[in-house]
Amino acid sequence: MLRIAVPNKGSLADPAAEMLREAGYRTRRDSKELVVNDEANGVELFYLRPRDIAVYVGSGTVDCGITGRDLLLDSGSAATEVMTLGFGGSTFRYAGRPGHVATVTDIGGRRVATSYPGLVEKHLADHGVQAEVVRLDGAVETAITLGVADVIADVVETGATLRSQGLEVFGDPILRSEAVLIRRDGSHEDSAIEVLRRRMLGVVTARHYVMLDYDVPAAFVDAACAVTPGLESPTVSSLQNPDWKAVRAMVPRTVTNRVMDELYELGARAILVTDIAACRL
Repeated sequence: MLRIAVPNKGSLADPAAEMLREAGYRTRRDSKELVVNDEANGVELFYLRPRDIAVYVGSGTVDCGITGRDLLLDSGSAATEVMTLGFGGSTFRYAGRPGHVATVTDIGGRRVATSYPGLVEKHLADHGVQAEVVRLDGAVETAITLGVADVIADVVETGATLRSQGLEVFGDPILRSEAVLIRRDGSHEDSAIEVLRRRMLGVVTARHYVMLDYDVPAAFVDAACAVTPGLESPTVSSLQNPDWKAVRAMVPRTVTNRVMDELYELGARAILVTDIAACRL
């Protein structure tokens, strides 16, 4: 039975559950459920605090889990990324009062408030900077105003909350994070984890691609296939009318309308777009 740790709450919880459902796994029906046994797929889902998941995976208590890259690195646990999952993106940065700090070097000798002390300590050490890291479990935006820190390190989205406190970001991002599937570092190859990885990769791919079908004059098949090369190669089929061919190919979702316009200009007709529910590459 494969043991998978899943976020119990927070911004990663719902997207992680949705991805597992789309991958064919049974998920909980009630938020009070902490363990779900999916016998049909040979897995057990353990719903844990996102911050604890890397620790459980690194210790071997569970086989793999879904968490944020920032939480993985901050934990210092013996776990490693298997794949990125395409959701939960965030940027981790330093911020301070304008004119007080402008580079990572300026942090030297100051106090840095953060909810990710392990991540910040490593980043400062990598840059040869010595500073006092103040751990806070909640929001850190007010730490400077309240006098417990000179600089903060936190997840930054629009920066509006920081500006409301008279702060601005500086330096390069500490980390660009997103949701990742993780496993214990150095653990033996597990076929069940590979099945999980393939299923989740299928979900990620299905979300980023659509299936495009169209008819095109036989004389323009090569030009049309250059527009829609697919993954390996497009499927080209004969039609009752020998002057026309049917083409099918996977196309990135973000360029669908542009591709349809180009195909129409080539003479393609009956251009149809279909969502992909799941796939294996």
